[in-house]
Amino acid sequence: MIVVSAAGGALGRLVLDGLAAAAPGAEVVAAVRDPAKAADLGVTVRRGDYDDPASLRTAFAGADRLLLISSPELDGARRIAQHRAAVEAAREVGVGSIVYTSFLGAGTQATGLTEAHYATERLIEDSELAFTFLRNPFYSEAFLNPSLLEAVKTGELPHGTEGRGLNTAFRRDLADAAVRVLTSDGHAGRAYDLTGPLWTYPELAAALSAASESEVTAVPRTSPAPGAFAFLETLARSGALELQTPDLASLLPRPARSAAEYAASLFAGQSLK
Repeated sequence: MIVVSAAGGALGRLVLDGLAAAAPGAEVVAAVRDPAKAADLGVTVRRGDYDDPASLRTAFAGADRLLLISSPELDGARRIAQHRAAVEAAREVGVGSIVYTSFLGAGTQATGLTEAHYATERLIEDSELAFTFLRNPFYSEAFLNPSLLEAVKTGELPHGTEGRGLNTAFRRDLADAAVRVLTSDGHAGRAYDLTGPLWTYPELAAALSAASESEVTAVPRTSPAPGAFAFLETLARSGALELQTPDLASLLPRPARSAAEYAASLFAGQSLK
């Protein structure tokens, strides 16, 4: 049995879709906070609330493999407590192995973005359960979805990255990597540092220009980006998002999707002119 926790979220739903295609005969269970909102998942649904340890024990019972999708909680202390409850529940009911969606850098850094993930990796290691860590990068969707069509309309793609590279990956590719680990052997005790094809905003502007048949230019921002995006661009300017590894490519049956391919897909078969 494969149990997917936090299965009602965007990543969890993609994993369930991938499991249906890759292992149609497998017994799959979706653990969700509110089963009433998960009737469309197409698999057995159990209540599994990270804030309710008893529900986690019930949700994880019988699992040969558990995909522990990290909590969306922003408060680090609470997030660690939620993950601790999940790991303890998995140990208590005898889960065969845990596949945890961690974050790049969590193997060595215990500050900021990686603090809760670092702590969770240690909790899993100490549990003596078999495990695999999938250290995901930032989602490409966070950088691409809000701005590309507007950039084509205005002819300008604003950014504050100073042209540095970004190793983001699309949720679909990260979900498919998780499916591979959940449905094949040889991954126990491994940590995968997952990075997508490196891209820059000038390269993305060129791809948009070609795809839309409109001139789009990457333009440095004259003021900080809105909200949390300013923080992401600060990381990019520092070069912190340029790490490249072969791990994602090794888990996928096809090349990981690039930002340029995504840009082209927005205008496939049509022009704005």
